[in-house]
Amino acid sequence: MTDVVKSYPPSEKGGAPVVAIDNVSVDVERGDVYGIIGYSGAGKSTLVRLVNGLEKATSGSIVVNGTEITSLKERSMRAVRGDIGMIFQQFNLFNSKTVAKNVAYPLEVAGRPAAEIAARVAEMLAFVGLSDKAKNYPDQLSGGQKQRVGIARALATSPSLLLADEATSALDPETTSEVLALLDRVNRELGVTIILITHEMDVIRSLATKVAVMDGGQIVERGDVFDVFAHPQNAASARFVSTVVQGVPSPVEVQTLRARHDGRIVTFSFRDGSDSQAQVFLDLAAAGIRFEIVYGGINDIRGRAFGHLTLALQGDDSAITAALAKIAAHSEVTEAH
Repeated sequence: MTDVVKSYPPSEKGGAPVVAIDNVSVDVERGDVYGIIGYSGAGKSTLVRLVNGLEKATSGSIVVNGTEITSLKERSMRAVRGDIGMIFQQFNLFNSKTVAKNVAYPLEVAGRPAAEIAARVAEMLAFVGLSDKAKNYPDQLSGGQKQRVGIARALATSPSLLLADEATSALDPETTSEVLALLDRVNRELGVTIILITHEMDVIRSLATKVAVMDGGQIVERGDVFDVFAHPQNAASARFVSTVVQGVPSPVEVQTLRARHDGRIVTFSFRDGSDSQAQVFLDLAAAGIRFEIVYGGINDIRGRAFGHLTLALQGDDSAITAALAKIAAHSEVTEAH
């Protein structure tokens, strides 16, 4: 996707066009789990509709599996769409069809032979762990089971690209974890590229390899998930990260910490792995400084650790100052004043 713009006619006569996607470029490589995150109205769902050809870009280029789709007629677009699976927030299952019939539907539309359909449906239901629910109807299933049926249906035609639009937003935390683990298997075992649309940073942290942050129809930051989490460069990105990562305490939070804990309040930030945490503790102990962790935490993203730990330090004031100067050589140190 390169320099893509999507605008709509003005809502009032004589008004300006409404720009939903503003000069967006995204490069999703084969095998990626690419997260697109933004608050409501950021333009992320419009972006999905452009990728699967349900809407046409006003300008720019969109290439899906080597095919430029922005100028394709609907008949040609249907062929491209056959290689794209889609799962939705509200599942979009046919309540009048059994689980097996729901999974079979895209294969029936594609005109596949009955024996092939039966074999593929059985294979997909086994993959998502619902072989015993083949004859059930959607209203007999839990939310998590419905989404697994949705995933099985999306994968039935063996697509190379899966679009997941807020696929876990209607689920409780435990069920969300199960669905994310299943999507991880889809990516690892089946080699399916996933574009993950969400407003939940925890979903990005759990599953995505790369992320783009959208705000006002634009991509304001992009990169590896670890880099964006550990050191966000944009205010919108920082707001998302703060929903799942405790950073440096605010002035109000510092006041609360001072009321509860004696000593100097100091935050140590780690972005290069967990070894530096141990070194900080060793340096403090060697200087005879007592310390207590009072805020923050360490996060792990695909085996790489980062985070912020705020400590209350007690001991000789000059010894604390000297220890902080030593620690600042290998870790970021922020003292509350």
